[in-house]
Amino acid sequence: MTKKPTWVIDKEKAKRASAAETVWLFGLHAVRDALLNPARARLRLIVTRNAADKLADAIAIAGIEAEIADPRKFTAPLDPGSVHQGAALEVKPLDWGSLEDVAMAPGMGLPRLVLLDRVSDPHNVGAILRSAEVFGARAVIAPARHAAPETGALAKTASGALERQPYLRVPNLGNAIEALKNMGFVCVGLDGAAEIDLGVVAAELSDRPVAVVLGAEGPGLRERTRELCDYLVRIPASGDFGSLNVSNAAAVSLYAITQA
Repeated sequence: MTKKPTWVIDKEKAKRASAAETVWLFGLHAVRDALLNPARARLRLIVTRNAADKLADAIAIAGIEAEIADPRKFTAPLDPGSVHQGAALEVKPLDWGSLEDVAMAPGMGLPRLVLLDRVSDPHNVGAILRSAEVFGARAVIAPARHAAPETGALAKTASGALERQPYLRVPNLGNAIEALKNMGFVCVGLDGAAEIDLGVVAAELSDRPVAVVLGAEGPGLRERTRELCDYLVRIPASGDFGSLNVSNAAAVSLYAITQA
């Protein structure tokens, strides 16, 4: 019998590990939206009696049997301090398909994307997903490493957007930017030290597919990411005020490029 190459064995192990990965979502809104999402693989639902009553319609639609927990001894394996509101749902991460699948998915208007370079705070990413949904972005894209994974905290902050707004993790963000440029996207990086205002570039690109690229607060965009962007722009600020939170910057950027 021919022995499999090491890289094949490693790839198969990674695939099995990914298939075995599960996420605990918590909070009434996040759990309800996941129960109503037909694309979500649901494994285990733990609720208090009060939460079960509030989620009764969604539980019936999902066809899942709920485990009733004592509110004083909530048994779901959540981090201490998680505001679960008496509801927790174990799920498989969503599979949004390939980069091309999400970037070129049919939708209203020209394609708009948000790319995140090492944005690791789940609350920021959750808020960005909400803004992306509001402004009609096709997807939020981040590297598989050094970025916020799909977690209960992210889902709760996203307030349901995680179930509807593609959040794609790619092996290498720079390679993803190059691939998007080959698809016809113009990549616009946010940089507080840039000399061009976001509004000026947004007006010039009103008829082009655009990907907005944002870096982590503090370090900002990595060098290669900056070099790959077609434009580096700033959000003009009044006086000596510092930079916006990355989730606020994402919302402002999306508004600018969708309204230009």
